[in-house]
Amino acid sequence: MAERAQEIREMLVKWRRHIHQNPELSFREFETSRLVAQELSRIEGMNVKTEVGTTGVIGTLSQGNGWTVAIRADMDALPIADAKDRPYRSQNPGVMHACGHDAHTAILLGVARLLGEEFQNGEVQGTVKLIFQPAEEHTGPYGSTGAPRMMEEGALDGVDRVIALHMNPERTVGAVQLNDGYTMASVDTFQGTLYGTGGHGAYPHLGTDPAWMLLPVLQALHGIVARRVSPLEPAVVSIGQIHAGTASNVIPSEVFIQGTIRTYDPQTREMMIKELEKAFSLVDTLGGNYTFQVEQGEPGLYNHPSVNEVISAVIRDLYPDMRIYRGPFGMGAEDFSYMTEKIPGAMFFLGCALPDGIHRDLHTPVFDIDENCLPIGAAILAETALQLLKREREGT
Repeated sequence: MAERAQEIREMLVKWRRHIHQNPELSFREFETSRLVAQELSRIEGMNVKTEVGTTGVIGTLSQGNGWTVAIRADMDALPIADAKDRPYRSQNPGVMHACGHDAHTAILLGVARLLGEEFQNGEVQGTVKLIFQPAEEHTGPYGSTGAPRMMEEGALDGVDRVIALHMNPERTVGAVQLNDGYTMASVDTFQGTLYGTGGHGAYPHLGTDPAWMLLPVLQALHGIVARRVSPLEPAVVSIGQIHAGTASNVIPSEVFIQGTIRTYDPQTREMMIKELEKAFSLVDTLGGNYTFQVEQGEPGLYNHPSVNEVISAVIRDLYPDMRIYRGPFGMGAEDFSYMTEKIPGAMFFLGCALPDGIHRDLHTPVFDIDENCLPIGAAILAETALQLLKREREGT
């Protein structure tokens, strides 16, 4: 599989560069979806379904009985201006593939080619679903990202296992990162308003001041992780916005606060939300009142050890010299978590850093990849799908 993937490297690079030059924001991946559907339709035996969850595309290969394995790639870009000096830089002003979704999409198109050949040979029993997902980055007007929207429309119906990869600019080509269990964070956005009476800045004693009440609230908010969460448990509370006041001599009547909560463990997530509201409620004892609400986003990404075991075995077999790192991927979020919450699955991080020592982090204007990672990712995903189908037949 590794040799065959290397043979289609030029095609993978062509797809990736075309998508990189023509990035599209969440739920607007119209041209990307058309390209995906067009390329899938060239593969004999491929059933193509479009407009799933708005702009999603699903390609299905099926033969005989057996498990159904899904492989997912996201397609959307970010509202970031591309600062690279490359011939394939974004041609869409203010929009850029700064998270590697162009590479994910190109790799899954390569997987489709590789698996199409395997199915044509007649040796594969089972079904593979190739899920090209919109809107991993943003909910758009729908109130949810692309994964749950595709799931609502049946993307995972009948699926037994699901796998995916993500670019990792912290590692060079020839390295992967795996982790069992919770691996990326859940994301919740909280917001609240502290209310007082406000008043004249010269006479603070005649009213109640929510700006003064803000101080103990902030102290309590920032103390949640330090004093309510185990030091061994990943958790973050960050304040992103504080708004109050209109003039230097007017005590405001309200203060708005907004921030984010990141956790791995679902119980810790619930506990932190309760502690946040307790922090806001401190204003009750200071003569004020408050409102508080939480918008829950993606759950924590859970990688199932049994699926990781197959991915690891495939990597060792295809690339014996591959450096395998173990450990969580960080406190960022990934809406693939909705899928592994429902179906046993796993995501691995694929080393993609260019070997020049320049940091090109995710979600930055200079993000770029070493395209030598593309055939590696395609080979690992394709072979993992085949091995999952094979193991099911053999009962291992």
